[in-house]
Amino acid sequence: MKKALFLFFILHSSLFTLHLKAQRQITTERVEVTNRLDAKPDPAAMAIMEKYKPAVDSLVAPILGESLMGMTGGKPESLLSNWSADVLVASSDFVDGKQADLGLFNMGGLRNNMPKGIIRRGDIMLISPFNNHLAVAHLKGSDLLELMRNIAAVHGEGVSREVRLVITKEGRLESATIGGVPIDPERIYRVATNDYLTDGNDKMFAMKKALKVDVSEAIVRECMMKYIEQHSPISAAIEGRIVVKD
Repeated sequence: MKKALFLFFILHSSLFTLHLKAQRQITTERVEVTNRLDAKPDPAAMAIMEKYKPAVDSLVAPILGESLMGMTGGKPESLLSNWSADVLVASSDFVDGKQADLGLFNMGGLRNNMPKGIIRRGDIMLISPFNNHLAVAHLKGSDLLELMRNIAAVHGEGVSREVRLVITKEGRLESATIGGVPIDPERIYRVATNDYLTDGNDKMFAMKKALKVDVSEAIVRECMMKYIEQHSPISAAIEGRIVVKD
């Protein structure tokens, strides 16, 4: 009955917050939504969901393609965040037919893992359940450097293959290059991301300094789905995009 329960999972962003400590101290744990959660389904809940099952299945069951590996998210760099940031760049030519210089995907926006093997629409809806739109922010190089410092301060976010960052364990930026070249403080760079981050959310404060933000009609998960359909089978690799200095 996993598909039948999907509607409830996506409404809650597929993230269960565990209150492990009292008195204002709260820690969280990411819980992957798999069929193990169906081990002891509640009969009353299943009866309610049964009438919705055909409609939900028609939405989540269609196959998009395949993945050569399972992908999880995590800092400072991960398979899923690398792949997701690359998808943003690949989808960013909606402005003038040219792709952005780099991509940025927030780890908090990745709410489940990519399965190995067949990928269905429902898998991507669990990974990216929010209605965030693809966006391209135009940043002056000096502000892009500040954005790289923002990324270092939170110990990593999803960045595209053009980016190489060296950060410290304390969250300081040691070096940053785009396409193997140091960031030019005077140049204007285009950053493919989502409209949530362009507002400076998730501590990406430098985004609020963008000279211009172009927002696509496309939802981020739609970009992911389209990419899989066009490039299946998909894969990713850990490439040293963000290196933590010893």
